[in-house]
Amino acid sequence: MSGTVHEQCPIVHEQCRTKQIKGNTLNCNHPLVMELILDSLRHWVVDYHVDGFRFDLASILCRGTDGSPLNAPPLIRQAIAKDTVLSRCKIIAEPWDCGGLYLVGKFPNWDRWAEWNGKYRDDIRKFIKGDAGMKGSFATRVAGSADLYKVNKRKPYHSINFVIAHDGFTLYDLVSYNSKHNDANGEGGNDGSNDNFSWNCGCEGETSDANVKALRFRQMKNFHMALMISQGTPMMLMGDEYGHTRYGNNNSYGHDTSLNNFQWGQLEARKSGHFRFFSEMIKFRRSRRAFGRENFIGMSEVTWHEDQWDNPESKFLAFTLHDKDGGDIYLAFNAHDYNVKTAMPSPPQNRRWFRVVDTNLKSPDDFVPEGVPDVGTTYNVAPFSSILLEAKT
Repeated sequence: MSGTVHEQCPIVHEQCRTKQIKGNTLNCNHPLVMELILDSLRHWVVDYHVDGFRFDLASILCRGTDGSPLNAPPLIRQAIAKDTVLSRCKIIAEPWDCGGLYLVGKFPNWDRWAEWNGKYRDDIRKFIKGDAGMKGSFATRVAGSADLYKVNKRKPYHSINFVIAHDGFTLYDLVSYNSKHNDANGEGGNDGSNDNFSWNCGCEGETSDANVKALRFRQMKNFHMALMISQGTPMMLMGDEYGHTRYGNNNSYGHDTSLNNFQWGQLEARKSGHFRFFSEMIKFRRSRRAFGRENFIGMSEVTWHEDQWDNPESKFLAFTLHDKDGGDIYLAFNAHDYNVKTAMPSPPQNRRWFRVVDTNLKSPDDFVPEGVPDVGTTYNVAPFSSILLEAKT
């Protein structure tokens, strides 16, 4: 909306006018506004054949006409989720708003709404960069965030897992900058989030240091592998597959420049290395039943090779995802700055372990689709790296 709004107009919240909620925030559960929203959504589905929607700052859809939170907002419960047209669509909420209504895991969903899992993003970032005390949270997130979504008839796929989104740092910048660099936005660096949970791997911004650059690309592979092996629905940002940078700008929406434009030349330059790893990891996820399960993981479907849950300084996690036909997958993540020599569990009967992924190795050895046999009884997991082994005949 723009222009002058009449004081009695139902479309804008009173809280918006009194600056408690910033911006042009719609009074979404007013009957007239509900009709406007529903007509617009149906138009996109019927006339343009859109198969789903992601609602930005969706918690505003859960506020009443006075701006207060509603437990059963009619727009969410009756109008969108049960509409004869919209009920066939994918509906995804960004479950927070500018007024501070944070509803991750608590968004009124009626077993229909999926959610951007902001806790997944934060916990994965913290563990991979080596924060203390994050192992248990990391395990919970990659296992499907049952603490958030195992309610009523909700499924792991209702968690939209992501490390990077259109807002904030790109994946390359997440491992290259400790702080935002937003001077080009003209707001004196006051815009953009300060809570990025990033780590520059030893040098702020661009560098010629070969060790720092190698660590950054290793960390990007670690993040991508964590995302691809997690239960739930993975989401990644276009450009991360080749390592797009905005040079530390985490609020670049206003720039029609190389900050936001897809860099095809960089994609070509990294096609046989960084891009190859990202592509192969996606293919592997899609071809294995161990990932993206319909239901939450049960005790018989995973073994946690762990006795250090209560040690906040422990930053190594290993576990096996079991397959009913014996195609088990062993995963280990080392967020320490030193090697961890880990004992390998016995593979299923008549099978042996094949190394598919070791992010510490250079391409093409970092991802070998058919696997490398004869892993042995122990494996030396390098600092800030991760491995994936598959049990095969």
